[in-house]
Amino acid sequence: MTQGRIIMGLDPGYGRMGFGVVYVEGSKTELVDYGVITTVSGDAFENRLLYIGNDLHDLFAHHQPDAVAIEKLFFGKSSTTAMNVAHARGVALLMAAQAQCPVFEFTPAQVKKALTGDGKAPKMAMQKMVMQLLALPKIPKPDDAADALAVAITASTKRW
Repeated sequence: MTQGRIIMGLDPGYGRMGFGVVYVEGSKTELVDYGVITTVSGDAFENRLLYIGNDLHDLFAHHQPDAVAIEKLFFGKSSTTAMNVAHARGVALLMAAQAQCPVFEFTPAQVKKALTGDGKAPKMAMQKMVMQLLALPKIPKPDDAADALAVAITASTKRW
């Protein structure tokens, strides 16, 4: 008899970090929770990281995930933004390690391919698949939360 697993997906960011929690048993995937951790832009950066860490600690304690799935960083034009997102991602990895959760990392293209079959699918196609796969009445908002759910669903398809 297979036992279900709880997977927490994370879409890293320091202004908003998306999270999505799904329950997987066999071929069935159900929504548990989703949302964003939001920090205040005027706060000192280290305090924003602390806030993210505290919120993630609470989410890990509440949901007790069996695994964490996190999006790998995509470096755009701003190296400062990328570095700050990398710091927030590091906090998320630390929280996963403290919770003794295995971590699965996926590129945006891997997530798109897992959900839509096309690694270059537009964001809206991916969000529609999240809605469909989780049998939701509408696309989860904000985008960061939908992305986190997509990462969690991607991990649910992997053997571990």
